[in-house]
Amino acid sequence: MTRAITVGVDGSEASLAAADWAAREAGIREVPLRIVHAWLWHPLDVPVVQDEETRAKVADTMLRQAETRVAGRYPDLTVTAEVVHDTAVAALLGEAERSDILVLGSRGHGALMGFLLGSNGQQVIASSTRPVVAVRTRDERSLPAEGGEIVVGQQGTPEESDAVLGFAFEAAAARGAAVRAVRAWSLPPVYAYGAGSMRLVDEAGGLEPFERKALAQALAPWRARYPDVPVVEHVEIGSGAQVLLSAASNAQLLVVGRRTRHAPVGTRIGSVAHAALHHARCPVAVVPHA
Repeated sequence: MTRAITVGVDGSEASLAAADWAAREAGIREVPLRIVHAWLWHPLDVPVVQDEETRAKVADTMLRQAETRVAGRYPDLTVTAEVVHDTAVAALLGEAERSDILVLGSRGHGALMGFLLGSNGQQVIASSTRPVVAVRTRDERSLPAEGGEIVVGQQGTPEESDAVLGFAFEAAAARGAAVRAVRAWSLPPVYAYGAGSMRLVDEAGGLEPFERKALAQALAPWRARYPDVPVVEHVEIGSGAQVLLSAASNAQLLVVGRRTRHAPVGTRIGSVAHAALHHARCPVAVVPHA
């Protein structure tokens, strides 16, 4: 069965921007688009003054507004729309499980907006087993034009970055875009490397050549699988978040990873993904990996 791209909407400009991006992405990938609106978008302890019938009409109006907008702009796209009777987090996590990609709207440099209030947006991203893309409200004065690179952060071993690189190469191949693979590194504390690690560094000719070799090894199978995708290997000393955000200043999509291991308290998305979601000018895809 073909998985759809799903976007959550609430009538805000942020969610409509997300719907536009999701529709274009669905067209590029030749998959259906599913538009959903959560019925219970309020916290349960907040009184609701509207009666059930009025709320139902408002929910349906929000959903149809997004559906009409998308259908008018992408007439050949298969689109379905549905009000999901659940809280926002539960509804979106359930939709993500059945989708290739879940798309959400964001605005400014703060938390995710729309019907994701406060920590709910982070909870969805931190808990989803599928990639989640956050799309900022489009501002022609500040956002880069479409047509730039797909920028992806690579760290750890090839196995650890496999899902993240796979998402980036697939997105680039669908668009005819180049991939810029970014690996940031920093000088380790004296005690960080054992004799075995230092031997590998020495064999590579130093720390930076070691990092370049690690990036090349991680990219090798994806270069072979997507030989027509141009690749730029970007290795730079500095913090992961700063290096990645600088490299993505003119990107059309930034792809970052999120470890699926649970934190001792609550859920986490990682410092690099957190910085990307709050400060990147382009859409950000957060891809879970082991």
